[in-house]
Amino acid sequence: MSAAPGRPSRVRPARWVFTLALLIWFAALARDGFDAFIDATVLPPLVPETSVEVLARDGTLLRAFTVEDGRWRLSVAPEEVDRDYLAMLIAYEDRRFHSHSGIDVLALGRAVWQALARGRVVSGGSTLTMQVARLIEDGPTGRLAGKLRQMRVALALERRLTKGQILSLYMHHAPFGGNLEGIRAASFAYLGREPHRLTPAEAALMVAIPQSPEARRPDRNPEAAEAARARVLARMRRDGVIAPDRARAAMTEPVPRTRRPFPMLAAHLADRLVAEAPEHPLHRTTIDARLQARLEDLARGAVAGGDPALSAAIMVADHATGEILASVGGPDYGNDARRGYVDMTRALRSPGSTLKPLIYGLAFDDGLAHPATLIEDRATDFGRYAPRNFDGRFRGDVTVREALELSLNLPVVAVTEALGPARLIAALERAGARAVVPGEAPGLAVALGGVGVRLEGLVQLYAALARGGATVPLRVRARESGAPENGDAPAARLMGPGAAWHVGDILSGAAPPPGAPSLRIAWKTGTSYGHRDALALGYDGRVVAGVWLGRPDGTPVPGAFGAEVAAPVLFETFQRLSAPVTPLPPAPADALLADTAELPAPLRRFRGRDGSAGPEPDAPRLAFPPDGAAVEALEGAVHARVTRGTPPFTWLADGAPVALASRGRAVELALPGPGFVTLSVIDAEGRADRAQIELLP
Repeated sequence: MSAAPGRPSRVRPARWVFTLALLIWFAALARDGFDAFIDATVLPPLVPETSVEVLARDGTLLRAFTVEDGRWRLSVAPEEVDRDYLAMLIAYEDRRFHSHSGIDVLALGRAVWQALARGRVVSGGSTLTMQVARLIEDGPTGRLAGKLRQMRVALALERRLTKGQILSLYMHHAPFGGNLEGIRAASFAYLGREPHRLTPAEAALMVAIPQSPEARRPDRNPEAAEAARARVLARMRRDGVIAPDRARAAMTEPVPRTRRPFPMLAAHLADRLVAEAPEHPLHRTTIDARLQARLEDLARGAVAGGDPALSAAIMVADHATGEILASVGGPDYGNDARRGYVDMTRALRSPGSTLKPLIYGLAFDDGLAHPATLIEDRATDFGRYAPRNFDGRFRGDVTVREALELSLNLPVVAVTEALGPARLIAALERAGARAVVPGEAPGLAVALGGVGVRLEGLVQLYAALARGGATVPLRVRARESGAPENGDAPAARLMGPGAAWHVGDILSGAAPPPGAPSLRIAWKTGTSYGHRDALALGYDGRVVAGVWLGRPDGTPVPGAFGAEVAAPVLFETFQRLSAPVTPLPPAPADALLADTAELPAPLRRFRGRDGSAGPEPDAPRLAFPPDGAAVEALEGAVHARVTRGTPPFTWLADGAPVALASRGRAVELALPGPGFVTLSVIDAEGRADRAQIELLP
């Protein structure tokens, strides 16, 4: 039965309800299907590959390396970028960035309407998220399929990442022309610095370039770059992002017209650090960036205008901590004539006379000599080895102080013979110098440079002298937060504080080279056989430095002397430090301050070849404590006993007298401790024996 005429149908509302429910159901299915479609989007890696970086102690970029495809893409976070840049970027490219979900429907609709109305594309509808989608996939921009793909990826990105992470991806991948990607790489290349502080003009330029990176490269098309920058500034002024007066001032700022090289400080060191740990994206160092730059400039000046094959190396370290503050492996990293790619701080070279301070320091420590001890400078043949002084002269009796000040060869070889060449090599190894000896066993020639040592090793050796004889390992990698300052292992003892102080006192008495700054530092030069290497090492109360000049291929450099070539560079190195020269420490308690006549009789004249080396059967022998023993002091004294030898005996601990004119063969000695002590006994004939012992607490 049909409904009565004039009455409303009861079926029609039911149909509408059913239809509406069906539409809602289809809409929900479509929504769920669309959500599943977006969620199923396969995205490329969202962590960008960035350049490996080597940083100075304050975070300054020393050197960066391109990523695998040869592009510069430096790691950066939004908070590390100038706020004006971020504000301009969002206002110019995507002002509703923080409110949309990947697609700005209003902007997209406006772009379509304008294109239909004018028959050409007037404005783009891409959001920053869509631009990121295109950049990380390297997708097309003009085709409809490409644009739809960007929309899908953009929606997926918004679901998986925060706005900050999306902005970070843009700041890493935005193209800036050539092989530059990302705001930080562009800032270094076009502005020469980090992007954390930009002028409004610079910020506007960084916003403008990625829209057409090749056409707007300021190094190739400065006019186009300037025009694009002006459009950004005009929009920012109109929208109130920057004040009108700032915008007008920015318009007048010149556009950079060159592409600057990326930082290239401590290039050799950076190569080594990256090779040692290629998996690390960031290498933090102890290098002082400003000092490194100053010393690289000094090294270039040292070789400028001379031999085209000449190279130079400089190293500076804090001898209290072992931190390397500067490491110049060469003056010109890319110069093939100078073999600029060779790190001369780590090349094995002859140390020349730079080992003489170590030799005399060991002799002081063993009680074989004192700075006021007389020693003969005369022609002497040591078996088949017949060294001569550099100038061919002989001076007769001189003090050990004079022998070291004048860098005489004969006296130091005599002392080396008494010590034993193996003792010298062992001391170098203990200091961390890593000596390489030609042949099977070291001979007396090691005293005059007949051994291979790196400049880095010599700096480490002189750091021990500066530290009162306590060794310190050099390091260039910054310590992690909370790590101990000097590591967990105690410092090895190279010699006693008194012996080390005497060495520094002698070295600091030398006058600066002609024309060099008047600085009081302890310093020593060295020249290898044939003028192949010119070296200078020195230290003050805070830092130690080493300089090498020569040809990396080892060929002679006629006329190159350490005192004339390397020493001025050493003094200029100290002049360029960030702090004034620090005075050397005063004499420690165990330093024997005496003239020759005031010394104990056995120390007044060096008699190493005739007796102090102890080859005679009646030479004194330290019966107790034996070498290497660990002993405990009883009631503050250590029992010691000597056999053979002629009394009276002189007993020394780390070179300082602890018992004089003792006629008995057994004594009770008050020794400094706890720790390692070199105990020596000298008889009336000047013959000696010694042992290194450990005093237990």
